[in-house]
Amino acid sequence: MVPEAVHKVSREVLISSPTGRCEVRTESTVIRVETNAKGRATGVVYKDKDGRERRQSARAVIVAANGAETARLLLMSTSPAFPHGLANSSGNVGRYLMFNGYSTTTGRFEHPLNEYKGAVASRKVLDFYDADPKRGFYGGGGIDARFPYGPIAFAFTGLPDDVPTWGIEYKRALREYYTHSVRFMSHLTSLPLAGNTLTLDSDHPDRWGRPGFCLTYQDHPDDMSTKQWFRDRMQEMMEAAGAARVWNQPVLPADGGVHLLGTARMGNDPRDSVIDRYHRAHDVSNLFICDGSSFVTSGRGQPTMTIQALAFRAADHITRFARSHEI
Repeated sequence: MVPEAVHKVSREVLISSPTGRCEVRTESTVIRVETNAKGRATGVVYKDKDGRERRQSARAVIVAANGAETARLLLMSTSPAFPHGLANSSGNVGRYLMFNGYSTTTGRFEHPLNEYKGAVASRKVLDFYDADPKRGFYGGGGIDARFPYGPIAFAFTGLPDDVPTWGIEYKRALREYYTHSVRFMSHLTSLPLAGNTLTLDSDHPDRWGRPGFCLTYQDHPDDMSTKQWFRDRMQEMMEAAGAARVWNQPVLPADGGVHLLGTARMGNDPRDSVIDRYHRAHDVSNLFICDGSSFVTSGRGQPTMTIQALAFRAADHITRFARSHEI
């Protein structure tokens, strides 16, 4: 929506929608979802930009902070009814953390490519998207041809390891490699493991006094095999395309920390999931989670469109529940 008005109240910016039914309170940080004696969500406690604690009541609460912050907020929202965290009767809030695996190959060509002038990334190869038992492991994904570098970033991270890092030869390498190189990057599966978790770390609070969080993560062996297999395919593709030189990023365990998913997983059984098919918490009938933490698999990378589709679907169900006085 296009904001109709912006109001400043004690340095907190309030943005109102044209309908008057939506208000965005910028630079505010929720510290707890509150519930009543019946176990229903009654609203949130948050701190504004000045650090002042405020409360906002609500008929329903929607959490959309993705795989890390959603789990942290639920775990912080303890009460006599929810001593181990809100909506956590299954014990699965913060468990089954997933990323998306990746591996990369870079090639330098004799002719200029000038990749920095075009789109950062474009999907090129979906031939290996599905898992194939013939590979001997589970996993699949897509491959992008991308060049996400400005000159400074490329100077620090884009060159091969054996290129001089100072002097005339360094300048010559930057000039030639920057305009003649492209990188292939795979976007891969990440299998859900119960031991991959997000937990609270009270020894490292943030500026609002909230406990930090600790990530515990280990790649499944099939995830590592997928990374290596895709890197080998990308090297073959780069060589087939005529690259004069090809170099690979090492395939390392737990080297991907993007797309945090799975920490409040969806399912039909309250004993092993956090939310139901409508994104409603099993334990709290007017609490909804609409982000990547609901995922039960990581997909093959780039989860944004899936999150958006699920959010639109959840919005339809939330509207239906509201009209039928279920929330």
